[in-house]
Amino acid sequence: MNQNIMRRGVDYIGVGVGAVILDDGGRLFLALRGPAAKNERGLWEFPGGSVEFGERLADALRREMIEEYGVEIEVGDLLDVVDHLLPAEGQHWVSPTFICRLVSGEPTIREPGKCAAIGWFALDELPANLTVVTQANLAHYRQRLQQRPLDSEAA
Repeated sequence: MNQNIMRRGVDYIGVGVGAVILDDGGRLFLALRGPAAKNERGLWEFPGGSVEFGERLADALRREMIEEYGVEIEVGDLLDVVDHLLPAEGQHWVSPTFICRLVSGEPTIREPGKCAAIGWFALDELPANLTVVTQANLAHYRQRLQQRPLDSEAA
């Protein structure tokens, strides 16, 4: 093994893209980080993954959802970009998160080491143990929902 391999998020800032996936009832898709996850093991998150060199953000997100959950998504509007700082784990990520819609498939866990559980949750019934970036995404998502009536009145 080459000892000079640089690790994203540890040896340099990594880019990890995320998806707030909604079902037709407005429930949110969350995944529980498993024992082989890169960080924040045992916490619930909006799913996503690392962006490869030369890969567009939306393409990375679609690839990750197919690889990890066997579903196709439509990538919509950018929700936010979060500085995902994890000093205790020695990691730094920049995490753009998009509002997405399930296009086809039913989510299943395809990488059980990285993901321990999945589920659809109503906004007022989310688990308390969320990752740092998911907490930030959720705050921005709630702000967006509160602003939506103002947007429709202006139209």
